[in-house]
Amino acid sequence: MSNRKPLASLSLDLDNQWSYMKTHGDEGWETFPTYLPLLIPRVLDLLDEQRLRITFFIVGQDAALQKNHAALRMITDRGHDVGNHSFRHEPWLHLYSEDELDSEIASAEKHIELATGQRTNCFRGPGFSLSRTVLKVLAQRGYVCDASTFPTFMGPLARMYYFMTSKLSKEELEQRDQLFGKMQDGLRPLKPYRLQTEVGDLMEIPVTTMPWFKIPIHVSYLLYLSVYSPWIAMLYFRIALFMCRITGVQLSLLLHPLDFMGCDDNIPEMSFFPAMNLPVERKLKFMRKIFQLLNKNFTMLTMEEHAKALRQQPKPVPLRTPAAISLP
Repeated sequence: MSNRKPLASLSLDLDNQWSYMKTHGDEGWETFPTYLPLLIPRVLDLLDEQRLRITFFIVGQDAALQKNHAALRMITDRGHDVGNHSFRHEPWLHLYSEDELDSEIASAEKHIELATGQRTNCFRGPGFSLSRTVLKVLAQRGYVCDASTFPTFMGPLARMYYFMTSKLSKEELEQRDQLFGKMQDGLRPLKPYRLQTEVGDLMEIPVTTMPWFKIPIHVSYLLYLSVYSPWIAMLYFRIALFMCRITGVQLSLLLHPLDFMGCDDNIPEMSFFPAMNLPVERKLKFMRKIFQLLNKNFTMLTMEEHAKALRQQPKPVPLRTPAAISLP
């Protein structure tokens, strides 16, 4: 048996304060309040400490604002990759026309490259929003991979929680009716695959959930469990890693900004998010344990590196159609 560690990737959706407020229906998001100058150095220091390189999925609107440029440039200056997380961070990309999508993705590309010095080659839709048209536009624009699928049955429950804590109008609720996905998304594959489009194929790297059970294992969920018992949260994660290894699932773990922020950062608008009652140091201590387990069990890559490695492996990655994974 080979002792070679399996491949895995780590990414962070760099949703800013205003984008959470916008999706949540909170007033004041139009002024684009930001915590990126506080957050990004904190995340980068921890990643440096653990010798990890990851992909930051950046929202184009943040890259378009001068007040965020110094923080965003730190990402690539310190050796990390950047991905495209749309321009306006609207979790209803599946409602956009092809022209609207091309403009949305192109605008984000342009501003992210101006701010960071790096072109984006990977995409993740806000709220895991995806459609056949999104895939077509990405393929036309030369993207290497998409990372917008979240194979879990629990998307509607997460959406219900989000709506219960929101101030959204009926029209806004209808726009967000696929936020975090549908029940049938739990039937989607966990292992990476190629998605066929009219103009070529894209590597799809799903956000990993627990093999067989399809329940979340991303870090925000683990931190939520840790509020009740850090020991149970870590045991849960260890079981998930073990199941990924025995089932041959190449882990792709998702991070969020609020995984690195806490109640002592004094951002009351974010108090609705799970585990925001924890102090920063407790979260960072937990994150160190997560990162140490990842380094111990996997060869950690950025999303683009992971996609390219999948293309080069001896056994071809399966090719699937959008219809096969129930894409609109």
